Amino acid sequence: MKLVFAGTPDFARAALQRLLAAGFEVPLVLTQPDRPAGRGMKLQASPVKQLALEHGLSLAQPRSLRLDGKYPQDAVTAREAIEAARADAMVVAAYGLILPQWVLDHMQQHGRGLGCLNIHASLLPRWRGAAPIHRAIEAGDPQTGVTIMQMDAGLDTGDMLLRESLPIRENDTTGSLHDRLATLGGRLIVEALEIAACGGLQREPQPTEGVTYAHKIEKAEAALDWTAPAVMLARRVRAFNPFPGAAAALGGEVVKVWAAHALAGTEPGRPGAVLSVGEDGICVQTGDGVLVLTELQRAGGKRLPASDFLRGFGLRPGQVFDPASASKEAA
Repeated sequence: MKLVFAGTPDFARAALQRLLAAGFEVPLVLTQPDRPAGRGMKLQASPVKQLALEHGLSLAQPRSLRLDGKYPQDAVTAREAIEAARADAMVVAAYGLILPQWVLDHMQQHGRGLGCLNIHASLLPRWRGAAPIHRAIEAGDPQTGVTIMQMDAGLDTGDMLLRESLPIRENDTTGSLHDRLATLGGRLIVEALEIAACGGLQREPQPTEGVTYAHKIEKAEAALDWTAPAVMLARRVRAFNPFPGAAAALGGEVVKVWAAHALAGTEPGRPGAVLSVGEDGICVQTGDGVLVLTELQRAGGKRLPASDFLRGFGLRPGQVFDPASASKEAA
């Protein structure tokens, strides 16, 4: 079976790697244009592009696929490449560009009727949208998973083809959960295509109940609101690791919080007040319970366990972290 593959980050790279290992022919890879990254802000190829180059695959990096959009020539060039690929289906995983109707129609009409298949990192219809892994952890969901979905014109609204759940562990961050979901997604898309080759893939419409949207993560959300419950803040710290990183400010200096856990059943106090500091962490009063900060980072510094962080950061009981609004401004 011949596939056009569209994807950009590591999540998509894992799927492409699994497809290639399974013997699928990939005559064309679509990925986002190179972006500036790192301290030097040099142009960097996406993880999918790097893998495609390693395997000598044909690449296209359009800025848009809309023929009536800002970059119509990019879209025309991409359309010619897709038509020339003569693929049986398109597999999409965290591509980052919306597929216009002409792409959906072309793949449906000129392939094996499989159209465009999306690897989505949630149990649809929960967490449609851009940041399903972050939002599942932030919400305290006990499980998530991967849905292989038939793409349509809506935002993650297409029929479900395969679904498999995965528990969210107590210490999962977005980084650790991402890696497990990427592995699961790669396995499921191979299974879906193998079933499709035998004519056995069944479509199931998404239920109308239980729809939620995983809105894109904004940097402004990183600021910890000390008036919130400690349990909620601990989830947010895990959800925002590795991006954008939860942030707290003290006297205008922003500190990243990379690991924390909640202690319940404590007496109420001033939110943001430092209760104690020690080898086991920094205990901070919240709106409900205590948040224990165990891994932190100063601007320009390294991530450090709380014990090492405290040796270079004079923090003492009684000090009060800035409110979330001040943390946003300082960041």
